[in-house]
Amino acid sequence: MPRYDFDLFTIGAGSGGVAGSRRAGSYGARVAICEDSRVGGTCVMRGCVPKKLLVYGAQFSDAFADAAGFGWNVPVPSFDWSSLIAAKNKELDRLEQIYRTMLKNGKVELVEGRGVVTDPHTVEVDGKTYTADKIMVATGGHPTVPDLPGIEHVISSNEALDLPKLPRRIVIVGGGYIAVEFAGIFRGFGSEVHEIIRREELLYGFDDDLRVALAQEMRNRGIEIHTRTQVARIEKFAHGYSVFTTHGQEISADLVMYATGRKPNTRGLGLAEIGVELNHEGAVVVDEWQRSTVPNIYAVGDVTDRLNLTPVAIAEGRAIAETLYNDNPIKMDHGDVPTAVFSQPPIGTVGLTEDEARVKYADIDVYSARFRPMKNTLSGRDERTLMKIVVDAASDRVVGCHMLGPDAPEIIQGLAVAVKCGATKAQFDQTVGIHPSAAEEFVTMREKVVRPTKLAAD
Repeated sequence: MPRYDFDLFTIGAGSGGVAGSRRAGSYGARVAICEDSRVGGTCVMRGCVPKKLLVYGAQFSDAFADAAGFGWNVPVPSFDWSSLIAAKNKELDRLEQIYRTMLKNGKVELVEGRGVVTDPHTVEVDGKTYTADKIMVATGGHPTVPDLPGIEHVISSNEALDLPKLPRRIVIVGGGYIAVEFAGIFRGFGSEVHEIIRREELLYGFDDDLRVALAQEMRNRGIEIHTRTQVARIEKFAHGYSVFTTHGQEISADLVMYATGRKPNTRGLGLAEIGVELNHEGAVVVDEWQRSTVPNIYAVGDVTDRLNLTPVAIAEGRAIAETLYNDNPIKMDHGDVPTAVFSQPPIGTVGLTEDEARVKYADIDVYSARFRPMKNTLSGRDERTLMKIVVDAASDRVVGCHMLGPDAPEIIQGLAVAVKCGATKAQFDQTVGIHPSAAEEFVTMREKVVRPTKLAAD
């Protein structure tokens, strides 16, 4: 008789937990997974997927505006927010059912309820205990807000996806990718948007040229970005809300949204009590094999607070399954992971930023191009695309590719393969471009960017 009920018990049925559990089940492991919310997790139910659907919806305002330049006579369009939200919710219901079916077909037992670890081999779910040889924690993260007067009046990205009506005016606090994406969404639907950020530029951690260029394009679209600004308090009035800044400014809005960070979902899971080390943010500390300080307990995805990206969580979960149940030891490689910001216009990036490369390498070459996409010549839109390549001068290896502009995520995905494989700038130059396309610029850039000495030293 087996010593434990299961070989693997996963807490959290999001992308990473589901992927790792299904892979383990496919290798014959006895697997269970528990979830206290909707199956699919943050990405499918409260993040990437519904947000991208809203991004698509918001982009139609550009299409209608650009059509006249190509000979289309388009009547003044109207928009129904409730219809979009209903369609979005229907799609999420469909996806959740697909996830449930995948678990069932993968012979993974779904236990609905909140899981708490009571000892290294036991998980309690709503009063019932389950034992397992290995436990995988895949509980993701949650939005956080600062403690300031009136913070009870704000919403997070979770609520922003299910608003009963479109706000006429909205204040978004935060300069990260979630804030930037929702600023573009609401502006695309016609809302007046104010974005408040503490820093001088948006998207801390991304390449500086992209950060500056995106802010310029967002302002050109009518989004007001308040830099080096912090909120002092929020007050509710009959007309809506007022956000008062530490500069003494008052900004009125129908809605205030905070996107100032996320923290791992570890509170109340019982992990620290059984010896699992958590860092100062509550994230599970893991080694290169995704193991916590309790050797049979593993963790993947946002709950480890490293690279908080859905494909990373999926790869980490699958690596655990391969290592434990397929005699195929795999360490997740967190280097050169591509990512995107579905801002308007979007960003795609892989590898090192220019500043990171200057720290890592003795000498680098930078190539950059800024141009007006062909589509904008007839539409009259003044938006410009930015592309950038960062090269280690000694080896000629391309160590970073960055793009702001239409289809940037789609283009960078292909370039990520080249960067991961160690392609050189000479090999980029030898590659024939597809003409006419924006993507061809990545293989035709020849002029190096010359930075002032002082800037390069910084």
